[in-house]
Amino acid sequence: MSFRLQPAPPARPNRCQLFGPGSRPAIFEKMAASAADVINLDLEDAVAPDDKPQARKNIIEAIGDVDWGRKTLSVRINGLDTPYWYRDVVDLLENCSERLDIIMIPKVGCAADIYAVDALVTAIERATGRSKPIGFEVIIETAAGIAHVEEIAAGSPRLQAMSLGAADFAASMGMATTGIGGTQENYYMWHEGAKHWSDPWHWAQAAIVAACRTHGVLPVDGPFGDFSDDEGFRAQALRSATLGMVGKWAIHPKQVALANEVFTPSEAAVTEAREILAAMKDAQARGEGAAVYKGRLVDIASVRQAEVIVKQAELIEG
Repeated sequence: MSFRLQPAPPARPNRCQLFGPGSRPAIFEKMAASAADVINLDLEDAVAPDDKPQARKNIIEAIGDVDWGRKTLSVRINGLDTPYWYRDVVDLLENCSERLDIIMIPKVGCAADIYAVDALVTAIERATGRSKPIGFEVIIETAAGIAHVEEIAAGSPRLQAMSLGAADFAASMGMATTGIGGTQENYYMWHEGAKHWSDPWHWAQAAIVAACRTHGVLPVDGPFGDFSDDEGFRAQALRSATLGMVGKWAIHPKQVALANEVFTPSEAAVTEAREILAAMKDAQARGEGAAVYKGRLVDIASVRQAEVIVKQAELIEG
């Protein structure tokens, strides 16, 4: 282990982030009643330019009026390359209640992008006397973003989570696909007369997970566009969870249950993790540095793996 210890990420469940456009206030109550851990009210891509002022008003009103329960409440602002983002931040923080938890910043390309929003947010908090600091989450969806992913992860103490936005990322990278997440028809290997599809997002996800874990940020997988394909969503989510991501976006209500299913440790996994911890505790009491559990060797690295599963289960239960 390095002398500089890996910081812990925010201790909150983030299995599913449910998105809904700010221009459709009729769905806000349904989003609040969903099983998603995080609600993202959107001012960016899902809202037409002419509808953005009214969408801001809808969201500001709903933040205070809707019962969001214990969910983390986030608003995705417009990109810093647009004329809308500063008004999103100013109107939100000068007028909404302190129930708002997080601002999501899209298309972040470098740490300076986070600094710009941080400076504006800090000034508004001081001017208005807000007692609850606003957190940030960012989306990596450009070539610049993935190239600077580690400096972005370290860009602000406000930063809580980072997601991969597959569609804009693919466009920025010049990828020959119109799919949003999942395997792609032409991204395959040929072996013994059969096609084997691999994951074109794997390397970017791994880079995001490494940067996030280094700096105590939650790594989250982004959208899966084909909401009619439950098995494709589940497969993508399982790959993301295996890589170390803690959750996934839902762009349709039916995807919430799928994300929660994948990112909630199974009862069997939690039982096994607790048994591994108990086996290692017994071994250490005997002065041994390793133990045998169900015919396999477990050691301190196994303990760390088991602790991840147990802590995740306790967060969800709590």
